[in-house]
Amino acid sequence: MPVSLHHIVIDAHDLSGLARFWAEALGWRILSEREREVVIGADQTAPVGICFMPVSDRKAVKNRLHLDLTAPAEEREAEIERLLALGARRADVGQSGDESWTVLADPEGNEFCVVRPKTDLVQ
Repeated sequence: MPVSLHHIVIDAHDLSGLARFWAEALGWRILSEREREVVIGADQTAPVGICFMPVSDRKAVKNRLHLDLTAPAEEREAEIERLLALGARRADVGQSGDESWTVLADPEGNEFCVVRPKTDLVQ
């Protein structure tokens, strides 16, 4: 049997604050909170969670790995506005303006995208 994805790990300065942002953004909850690790997930039995680990250096360049989020097409703009209200900001990573996705950054500057639903990809 091959290995399976367990956690996506995000380095953070404010573990609890960033974990709360992502938990609220995804509709997840904090599953475990320790001094040097905070884990969020849909629930305790979810196959994948996000783990926040402390780091001392500041983020300096564009992420080499990022998360893509999606919402139903008719709710996409409202979800982007909700994420911005939670503390995200719009990010410029060199996009042309013609993309079908919107690039945002979380409160610590980690880029992520809000993309169209997979069902829209076949059209």
